[in-house]
Amino acid sequence: MFEVICITFAFFFGLAVRQVGLPPLVGFLAAGFAINLFGPGLGLPSDTSNILHYVAHLGVLILLFTVGLKLKLKQIAQPQVLGGALLHFAISVAVFAPGLYYLVGLDWNTALLLAIALSFSSTVLAAKLLESKRELAVFHGRTAIGILIVQDVIALVVLAIWSGQTPNIWALAVFGLPLLRPLMHWLLDFAGHDELLVLMGMMLALVIGGMGFQAMGLSSEIGALLMGVLLSNHRRAQELSESLWPLREIFLVGFFLEIGMSGLPDLEALLFALGVGLILPFKGLLFFLLLIAFRLRARTSFLAAVSLSAYSEFGLIVAAVVLQDWLVPLALAVSISFLIAAPLNRLAHPLFARLEDRLQRFERSTIHPDEQPTNLGMADVLIFGMGRTGTAAYDHLRELGRMPAGLDGDTYKAKAHQEAGRNVVFADAEDSNFWRGVDVTTFEAAVLAMDDIEAKVVAARSLRAKGFTGPIVSHALHEDHVARITEAGATHTYLTMYQAGMGLADRTMSALYSADPGSP
Repeated sequence: MFEVICITFAFFFGLAVRQVGLPPLVGFLAAGFAINLFGPGLGLPSDTSNILHYVAHLGVLILLFTVGLKLKLKQIAQPQVLGGALLHFAISVAVFAPGLYYLVGLDWNTALLLAIALSFSSTVLAAKLLESKRELAVFHGRTAIGILIVQDVIALVVLAIWSGQTPNIWALAVFGLPLLRPLMHWLLDFAGHDELLVLMGMMLALVIGGMGFQAMGLSSEIGALLMGVLLSNHRRAQELSESLWPLREIFLVGFFLEIGMSGLPDLEALLFALGVGLILPFKGLLFFLLLIAFRLRARTSFLAAVSLSAYSEFGLIVAAVVLQDWLVPLALAVSISFLIAAPLNRLAHPLFARLEDRLQRFERSTIHPDEQPTNLGMADVLIFGMGRTGTAAYDHLRELGRMPAGLDGDTYKAKAHQEAGRNVVFADAEDSNFWRGVDVTTFEAAVLAMDDIEAKVVAARSLRAKGFTGPIVSHALHEDHVARITEAGATHTYLTMYQAGMGLADRTMSALYSADPGSP
């Protein structure tokens, strides 16, 4: 009965919110509250919360492991990441704690712990929304995830101090983890491409990173993340991440259901949640101003701040250990922040376009080095997105005598292409500053090889707005994307899977003709 009720409620609530333009995870939160209210009358087992907590924990560990697969350690050690996270934490606690003490009438210890819990941002929501928009690897996505990791470490320190739990002597083994990297790389090469690859990912995320770190008195969440980071430079890291995607999505449904099922709120809990919900814009504003202070551009600072504008599930973990009386109000506050932050993230790019003139006034005169694109040179074909598809197009065009130039929003990927001898620069197709400065008059054609449909539409429209009259060629993952890309200005659009099938058919016919000497 547990799985029947949970799956049914999650599906129909998720389907309902999607019809009004909200992501399904908002519906999963509502489903959790609905299960809490109606579940006992439907025969829901009494141990449901324990089962759901276990499923949710698996989802969080796998999610953090896949996030780690896309991270580089040096991006966490950036000034804007460490400085932004620590300063935001200090300022938030300094403002929240006295406010809760004087306005709500709490004792200092409770006020301080609540302030700490509310200072964190949601790792799960940010990672999921950034990944859905293919922005985990771009500069603002990496900055946001780096800040979240620093916040998670702070949360672990808080738990260790207030709960009395301290790492045991075996925690020193963490410093030897880099020595395991060659073995882990060898195992990944040896695992193949089938179910063993999935099992290896689960073993690293749940067994070594999860249970292993917990046995040492450390956080299982940080353990799963570090396991992913150790494999982030491997050539098959992306394949491993994709193989775990279905499991991660299913388990994460349990995470959002669990938040909703934390308890039914009373009037005081509702007023508390609404009150801290009203403060949520100031949370994002503080991130924006701090990132601007670290020389990031207004666009990067805004998009990263929007990603960080939700209260954290780690706050619930803190509450479950040291603030159990405040678990339901905090759960409701987290849910309300998700309701606000999820659609805000979906509209982040068009929202910045409307506020751009006002926000750019805050920019400093010196810009962060990672946000200064170089010259495109004397190229005649411009390729947006230098993943596998874009790289293949680039190499083939060069073989045909063309001089392509590639653009990618991932600084590490752009640098790797440059080291391989390709003319690739760091730039984001959705960045209005890039379009102001780029000269498209030398290009004869453009190729849109990004996966994200919104980025393709923006790139096509921007090219036409700049006066580009040449062909714009784009691939499409789904049939309903073709009309949108064509309307934006693309002249040639191809369904990737359909074209791949046609190519296989052509190869099959060629093989048949070559095997039959009598064939015409």
